[in-house]
Amino acid sequence: MTSIVHANTAPSSARAEPIPVSAILPWAVFGGLMLLLTVYFVGAEEGATSLMGGSYVHEFVHDGRHLLGFPCH
Repeated sequence: MTSIVHANTAPSSARAEPIPVSAILPWAVFGGLMLLLTVYFVGAEEGATSLMGGSYVHEFVHDGRHLLGFPCH
C-alpha cells in the first residue's frame, strides 16, 4: 500500500508582500490611455474629430455606441 503524507510546507507566518506603487504606475497609465483611446473610438470617431475616413470604425463599434448611450443617428 502506498502511504501519502501531506506536509504543510508553507511557513505559518507567510504574508503577501505589497506591490510598490512604482511597479503599478506604468501599467495604470497604460491602462488609462487604452481606456481613453477606446472611449474615443466608440464615442467620437466619425465626428468632427475623425482620425480615419469612411464609416468602417463607426460600423464596427455601432452597437457599443448604443449600449453606452452615445447618440449615433
